Amino acid sequence: MKRARQAAAAALAWLTAVPAAPAQMRIGIEPVRPHTSVLLRPYQAQNVPPARLANSSRLRGLIRAGHLYLTVQDAIALALENNIDLEIARYSPVLAAVRLTRAEAGGALPGVPSAAAQAGAVASGQGVLGSQSAAGVAGGGTERVSRGAGNAQITQLGPITQNLDPIVQSTTTYAHRSIPQPNAVQSLTPVLVQDLVNTSYSIQQGFLSGGTVTLSLRGNWLEENAPSNLLNPSWATTLSLSLQHNLLQGFGRAVNARTITVSRINLRTSDEQFRAQVMGTVNAVLSAYYQLLASGEEVKARRSALETAQRFVRESRRRYELGALAGVDVLPAESQEAAARRDLIIAETAHSQNELRLKNLISRNGVADPELRAAKVVLLDTLSAPPEEKLPELSQLLETALARRPDIAVRRASLESAQVSSLGTKSALLPRAVAFGTTTQQGLAGTGRTVTSFTPGQPPRVQQPDPYFVGGFGSALGQSFRRNFPSINGGVFFQAPLRNRQGIADQGIDELQLRQTELGLAQFLLEVQVQLANALAAAEQARTRWQAAAKNLELARTLLAAEEKKFSTGVSTPFEVVQQQRALAQAEAAEAAARASWHSARLALEQAAGTMLETYGISLDEARRGEVAGQPAAPENR
Repeated sequence: MKRARQAAAAALAWLTAVPAAPAQMRIGIEPVRPHTSVLLRPYQAQNVPPARLANSSRLRGLIRAGHLYLTVQDAIALALENNIDLEIARYSPVLAAVRLTRAEAGGALPGVPSAAAQAGAVASGQGVLGSQSAAGVAGGGTERVSRGAGNAQITQLGPITQNLDPIVQSTTTYAHRSIPQPNAVQSLTPVLVQDLVNTSYSIQQGFLSGGTVTLSLRGNWLEENAPSNLLNPSWATTLSLSLQHNLLQGFGRAVNARTITVSRINLRTSDEQFRAQVMGTVNAVLSAYYQLLASGEEVKARRSALETAQRFVRESRRRYELGALAGVDVLPAESQEAAARRDLIIAETAHSQNELRLKNLISRNGVADPELRAAKVVLLDTLSAPPEEKLPELSQLLETALARRPDIAVRRASLESAQVSSLGTKSALLPRAVAFGTTTQQGLAGTGRTVTSFTPGQPPRVQQPDPYFVGGFGSALGQSFRRNFPSINGGVFFQAPLRNRQGIADQGIDELQLRQTELGLAQFLLEVQVQLANALAAAEQARTRWQAAAKNLELARTLLAAEEKKFSTGVSTPFEVVQQQRALAQAEAAEAAARASWHSARLALEQAAGTMLETYGISLDEARRGEVAGQPAAPENR
């Protein structure tokens, strides 16, 4: 959890950090304008800078006189700054941090908080209709129009986490009503005319333990034309505190915080996934660099072979003119020249394709940039290989891979997420039991009026309101806060499906998938061992093949030189010289390909062991920013 909190803090700091780089080089979410009110900031749209589509200045600095001069370190630095795949991957940790913020807010997908604002509602005891309602008499025109709704229902496996951000609500409604009175004994008017203003305020807070508390205040203002109303106009207030809490299903911090825990794991995993993308990008760039070196050497070898073939053709023709050779002996030399020219064109085409691939890897727009398209890549490193090499043991490589390979870390995090998510289906197996309670304090006050009622055969009866209820909104609110008229209710809701097949099936499916995930991780670790063994064997074989190719090249050069000496003395024939020329050209191409294969095998071994970033001294923080301060380190024996 400590590592998860540190990763979350780092990612959130990255969200709001303002780096020293220009604005077009920023990635993430820019902070809201500092002069904005603190109360308004949560309701403003976040500003995400535009995508970075231009190349870094480093690329322009390496182009001189129409040539792009690259070392291995330059190629890596350009890829870290400009590679489009890496640019896309930079958004993943930011997205994971934002999703963590969403999970920490709790709740299901966005819904509507529960609240009910009723237009035309009167409190118990308020006015004519409120007095009838308090007496249990249904008066005319007591219908109510609801303007609220409950939370949106979102289906998911396991209990839904409560809303953890406080929710404040305010509702104000106005109504004017004219209600006929078939029995005017109480209202003393055939038509009851009312003006009503209903206001309600509430604040709701959820808890990770599985409960919710709501504090609400409702005020009803009423003015009507009933002569019998002793308080007119009047205020009725209701102050209530409600609490409900899960007792079985959905109880406990571990269950309700599982989405937050998984989001923190995903945030940590996003760093590993980004690291894997960086490793893949560096591996692709290095492979392209060494392939371009190999194809360049092959072009040189094919050009040298063509020059040798052309020189031999000239020599054969000169001897034919002198009568030392027959005309048929010139044909093998001319055939060899044509074959050498064909091989050169093929090699140059492959070299151009490799050059294009490298340009696409180190820039965001590739050859769409006219300057980059016209630039010829000049590689400053060579396909050198150390005379001796000691490869690590398989056990050491396996230990390193388990500690450093990001795909292993991602799979372990996936298993951890599955274990956390299974808490939801286990909790959903339990019956639903919810304890709830509400305490309500009411108040009533208004402008006092003296009412005189006349009954036949009796003297007039003068009625006045109780002085305690004479006043305004403050008087009614004071009664509520003093708990002069309290009401308390509570209870427990219980629900249990008798067979519970849905819950059992969901939990069983979750557990079976969890076991599959565990076995998948074990299977992948076995595959890693095989990959390491294959990569180690490939590196050893590649070095052996390179050494054999180097010896074969040395032999081919010696044999060609000897054959040319024989030809100059008349002992050999043009056909035999042509054969040696072809053998030398093949040996040169094979030796260059063997050296390139050795470099590729070394890259594959470093990729399998997860040590590529350490080998080349690549900073993950610089890769995240897309700004390389210096140059990656040059590994030994490169």
